[in-house]
Amino acid sequence: MDGPSATEREAGDAGERAPGRATASVIATRGLTKRYRGGQLAVDGLDLTVPAGSVFGFLGPNGSGKTTTIRMLMGLIEPTAGTASVLGRPMPRAARAVLPQVGALIEGPALYGFLSGRDNLLRYDAADPTADPRTRRARVAAALDRVGLAAAAGKKARAYSLGMKQRLGLAAALLQPRRLLVLDEPTNGLDPQGMREIRTLIRELAADGTTVFLSSHLLDEIEQVCTHAAVMAQGRLVTQGAVSDLAAGARGRLVVTTPDPAEATRVLKEQGVGDVTADGERLTGEPPARDLAEVNAALVAAGVRVRGFTLERASLEDAFVALTGEGFDVAG
Repeated sequence: MDGPSATEREAGDAGERAPGRATASVIATRGLTKRYRGGQLAVDGLDLTVPAGSVFGFLGPNGSGKTTTIRMLMGLIEPTAGTASVLGRPMPRAARAVLPQVGALIEGPALYGFLSGRDNLLRYDAADPTADPRTRRARVAAALDRVGLAAAAGKKARAYSLGMKQRLGLAAALLQPRRLLVLDEPTNGLDPQGMREIRTLIRELAADGTTVFLSSHLLDEIEQVCTHAAVMAQGRLVTQGAVSDLAAGARGRLVVTTPDPAEATRVLKEQGVGDVTADGERLTGEPPARDLAEVNAALVAAGVRVRGFTLERASLEDAFVALTGEGFDVAG
């Protein structure tokens, strides 16, 4: 096997000399590209930076390149062009050194249906050359308890629901302390209570210093649990940054409460408010570029009884639609 290149040796040496710098970003890609044999361009020139200690949401509709990107980051497929580093090391070249420090749940867990949940985790752990066999059973029990599967540990995996299988996959990723956790749709199949529990667990892991990279089609999930996010569309990165900054980049909805919805709708449209919709006495619309005080004054001058006039904060979904020009495909 060839030794590391000069560039790789330099990157590795720099990481050892300057630990603060090495942990500035846990994932970094430059021009990362994947084109499949049929000519399909799945990921196009991706420049992604995931800060250490963040809960990073990876967003995009169906076919946007999210899963292909994750597979390249984990060394499962080779990029066509560009570079990717994970924990400061080049991937896939440094996969053997990097992957023991990474817990991953990608495209659902691979389970042995004839084995119990506990025995599946024991087998996962036994396959890890870095795992201490003396503490194996204790660590498996702790991981099962952490994801709420202690009571079902002895049940065969084939009898698990989809949500239980997701929990077991997450338990497998948590058998060892990890610097990075990569989760592809971790709440898939969970009921609302289970989703809340997994979100709480993700926050706890981040508080303990683990960076979490979370791919999800649930925009509200990203908004509730993530500190940073990136938006993909058609294989390209649309934007990335702090979640609060992404939402702030989109204008919210103007909300008017009035017992005169018909007249208010007419005035709002005259004042340049777009996409006006009415639900009883509550009207919403896209605010115009003009001063909203003038819009309110026009309503009052027209005899509209205004009982509420506010600008709702833009959600991450509003930002996504503004950035991509399309709705969010929840099947993605």
